[in-house]
Amino acid sequence: MIRRVRGLLATALLGAVVACGAPTGQAGQAWPEGARFDYQLGAAYPPGDGVGLVVRDSTAEPAEGAYNVCYVNGFQSQPQDRDLWLEDRRDLVLSGDDGEPVTDPAWPDELILDTSTPAKRERLAEFAGEVVARCADSGFQAIEVDNLDSYTRSAGALDVEDNLALAAELARIAHEHGVLIGQKNAAELGERGRDEAGFDFAVAEECVRWDECSAYTDVYGQAVLDIEYTDDLEGPFREACERVPTPRSTILRDRDLVGPDERGYTYDACP
Repeated sequence: MIRRVRGLLATALLGAVVACGAPTGQAGQAWPEGARFDYQLGAAYPPGDGVGLVVRDSTAEPAEGAYNVCYVNGFQSQPQDRDLWLEDRRDLVLSGDDGEPVTDPAWPDELILDTSTPAKRERLAEFAGEVVARCADSGFQAIEVDNLDSYTRSAGALDVEDNLALAAELARIAHEHGVLIGQKNAAELGERGRDEAGFDFAVAEECVRWDECSAYTDVYGQAVLDIEYTDDLEGPFREACERVPTPRSTILRDRDLVGPDERGYTYDACP
């Protein structure tokens, strides 16, 4: 398929870029390695002093004066879109042996999307591609694609090959729109995320907590964003910052990612 060939070419070219230094997106803007960042999925608010990179949901506007990463839920449905998927795209939602839709056990309002066939992946890529295009048109420089590891919650109905194939198509779309694309979690992939899917950077949740940071930095260098959470951190955050190989771009956030004016808000960053 022509699109797959183009995706493989983009993967090869961008893999060479990563090997030589920071990946570069639209308008030649390089990934800001080691930048202090903020993870603002729960609320969008003005970045604090020294913050040079911001991750926001695809429904939000980019932050002024920062490098912006757009959150895209590529392998599961967004909670507010549940009815849309069940009513208009039911065949693209994974079903269990009982015929009921499969959901994420940790986030039961998110449906797991069915990546098991080329035809389904093509349609899923079209829907996600619309979000990617919107992110690029809004001024985001990169996207992160969440729930790449949904196959681990599918009771064997999906496998890593299914999700990597969809990821490669999403990478092709992102690169066509001039934006970088980030691997979200799935440390077990090793180099496959970069080499087969075409990811340019990584977003890790709790790689310090789970002793997985080297799985990302060995592949992406310092093009890694790590979020540690207050409800699951072992020991002082600053001690976590001093460990090797904790990425330079590591922050501490509250699990709900609320805004500064809300109860429970927490933000700290490695120096």
